[in-house]
Amino acid sequence: MAVVDKQEYRLENLSCASCAMKFENNVKNLPAVRDAQVNFGASKLSFSGNATIEDLEAAGAFDGIKVVPVQQRQPEPKQPFFARKENVVTVLSFLFLLAGTILSFRYSETHPAAVALFAISIVIGGADMFKTGLRNLIRFDFDMKTLMTIAIIGAAVIGEWREGAVVVFLFAISEALEAYSMNKARQSIRQLMDIAPSSAFVRRGHEVVELETEDIVVGDVLIIKPGQKIAMDGTVLKGTSTVNQAAITGEAVPVLKKTGDDVFAGTLNEEGALEVTVTKLVGDTTIAKIIHLVEEAQAEKAPSQKFVDRFAKYYTPAIIAIAFLVAIVPPLLGGEWHAWIYQGLAVLVVGCPCALVVSTPVAIVTAIGNAARQGVLIKGGVHLEETGHLTAIAFDKTGTLTKGYPEVTEFIVRQGLDPQSLLCSIAAVESLSQHPLAKAIVNYADQQGAERTEATGFQSVTGKGAYAKIAHQTVHIGSLSWIQELASVPEDVLQQAAALQQEGKSVMAVVVDAEYSALLAVADPIRSESGEVLKQLKEIGIRHTVMLTGDHPTTAKAIAEELGVTDVRAGLMPEDKLVYIKQLNEQYGRVAMVGDGINDAPALAAASVGIAMGGAGTDAALETADIALMADDLGKLPYSIKLSRKTLRIIKENIMFALGLKIVALLLIIPGWLTLWIAIFADMGATLLVVLNSLRLLRVHK
Repeated sequence: MAVVDKQEYRLENLSCASCAMKFENNVKNLPAVRDAQVNFGASKLSFSGNATIEDLEAAGAFDGIKVVPVQQRQPEPKQPFFARKENVVTVLSFLFLLAGTILSFRYSETHPAAVALFAISIVIGGADMFKTGLRNLIRFDFDMKTLMTIAIIGAAVIGEWREGAVVVFLFAISEALEAYSMNKARQSIRQLMDIAPSSAFVRRGHEVVELETEDIVVGDVLIIKPGQKIAMDGTVLKGTSTVNQAAITGEAVPVLKKTGDDVFAGTLNEEGALEVTVTKLVGDTTIAKIIHLVEEAQAEKAPSQKFVDRFAKYYTPAIIAIAFLVAIVPPLLGGEWHAWIYQGLAVLVVGCPCALVVSTPVAIVTAIGNAARQGVLIKGGVHLEETGHLTAIAFDKTGTLTKGYPEVTEFIVRQGLDPQSLLCSIAAVESLSQHPLAKAIVNYADQQGAERTEATGFQSVTGKGAYAKIAHQTVHIGSLSWIQELASVPEDVLQQAAALQQEGKSVMAVVVDAEYSALLAVADPIRSESGEVLKQLKEIGIRHTVMLTGDHPTTAKAIAEELGVTDVRAGLMPEDKLVYIKQLNEQYGRVAMVGDGINDAPALAAASVGIAMGGAGTDAALETADIALMADDLGKLPYSIKLSRKTLRIIKENIMFALGLKIVALLLIIPGWLTLWIAIFADMGATLLVVLNSLRLLRVHK
């Protein structure tokens, strides 16, 4: 049998974190499997080696786990809450418990009919648990179901039938509610998976056929009608429409798409018809990468989760030892055997580690899923925790705090001239130029509605500017020093130009037929949201913000003052940014670097948390950074930090709930007040508090 290097499967019926750990160990022990990892949050198994679906399902038989190929789309049947098997079992168990309780009050708890009803309640509510528990007991594998099985059998042996039935019923409620809550937490992944349609209309030759996305190849042309979702990543071949990209980038405002623009799978075409040339296979689309990275992120254990896993490893044996001592030692010293065996059984129940094991992963799963829906891709629990501890943030300037491309900010025309006519002439010259600033001037002219006139005799003067003839006039545009060689520039204009240069803007002047005519100032404009973002960061306790740029210090300082950045470092090469990030790490402990994910790669890698702008469709950003802001929206940064801090707080609360309730319950042993139903309430209560507390993270929004 050939060895397959890496295989992935989706899992159904994975009920708890402890079960996930056990299933992972079972798969690792299969003969042809080298390594395995179960992602509890995404309900996914990945392993190296070879195993059939039958082998894997046999390894998960203790929890009824079903294994499905990862590519196979299986629409999940919508079942009402009360129609699910676990809920039906819970209700039936309760009805027999209720009937038994009524009989026991009328006659006695030991009446044969009452005992029979309690026994039926126990069997119905705990059948699956007993099968697993007894199998584990034979193997000396002590998990939650083993401890519960011992406790229930013990309760029956000492005649506590009603207590045993109550415990089974409460445990059934706990299992049903935990399954419901975890399904809610996992919905973020399912929603991502359901974003892109499974089929699309494709033009093949002269026909339009509907194909499964797996059968669509690069180069196929998709026909997308108004109101339809786009099934594959591609480039617009024909048509114009607005596309709602919220599913990928989190941005609410639809984006205009025309010929040559990129579109993403899972986005919604609004009012126009489009023809799109496919550029990526279904497994390589941006949404497929996002789903893969989110699932990988949820599988990666955060520091607090690693601590809990280590703690739980010693916790369960310790509880079993304590239960044994509680049941044996006091009777040997003269206590009553019945009472203390009962107390020992209660210790076993209260000691179930489920709440502790689930305390961290459910919070991580929920937070990362919520962030993905908001257009923030967080690539692991460790990065989520690190972001929650940040006190300093470094920003690249170009493309992060600024838009990353030049725009005309001032057009100052000499008195007596017609600005629109002069702008037409300037645009005619610059439309023939290859200079980076020429495009900014042409775009500005188009925005102002300037009609393009014809230029002849165009000449570019390296390092100075360009000129051409417009009708019978010669129009020069270029650097101020060059223009001063061609014409006299008034003193007040020179002062204006110096003031604009102090603001970090590039200044050009215009001469028409040897007469000074106008000043143009061009700058890389600050993003509209940058100032507000920096203000919010200070409000939430980020003590130090610094701007790192390769720009001239004068330009950098002007922008830093306008934004309110704490510190600025200008004239930096990429390696200088790396050195400065290392210094910040030493000074502040944890520092984030926010950049574009390409030329800032060394600094992003060196920072405690690397945050890339513009993750949608940008492979470099998705691969380089720890966090990607998919819509290129800096405004999502404060949200990401608030979400991370709330996650940290909830993880701490969860661990306190999980341990605190159990400690309080265990203390009830001293006066002899601990009962089986109090024990199961403590365990069930802790688990539900942990899961429901974690689901609060779904309510964190920008």
